[in-house]
Amino acid sequence: MNPKTSKSAPIYMTPACAQRLRAELKETLYKLRPEMVKTAAWAASNGDRSENADYHYAKKKLRQYDGRIRFLTGRLEDATIVDPAEQQKIANGRVLFGATVTVENEEGEEKVFSIVGVDEYDGSRGYVSWTSPIGQALLGSSEGDLISFTTPGGRSELEIVKVEYKPLE
Repeated sequence: MNPKTSKSAPIYMTPACAQRLRAELKETLYKLRPEMVKTAAWAASNGDRSENADYHYAKKKLRQYDGRIRFLTGRLEDATIVDPAEQQKIANGRVLFGATVTVENEEGEEKVFSIVGVDEYDGSRGYVSWTSPIGQALLGSSEGDLISFTTPGGRSELEIVKVEYKPLE
């Protein structure tokens, strides 16, 4: 399979994620990389490049920056930016990308999850990827629904208590 011609899974992200990636791209492209170019030029001026650790380090960092720039550029070009506030207009009470969902487990404990893109996953904040088992189980469900999904820890069941759409940071 040729990766250039095959279509992979869609890339969804919230406006906040797109803003963070654009800021990282701008910093890498206009600040970090130019500073490293200066370092590489300085190191090259020190003579024999074959044993010049500063020069080799600078060249390695430049390759890393160039790779990150390519990744971020491609990610942003291929991304579909989905605003949770806009999703609310079409959700009709269902869980869609960008939703913040309050669930209750079998023990009566409540947890809150927000459905986000793969670049935004942050378990400590309750941000779950739309491609994760829980994200997939939540998508399309509504308040009062009972969902089940399998994780490495086993099968889980959750009841949807509340579905809301609010800006995510």
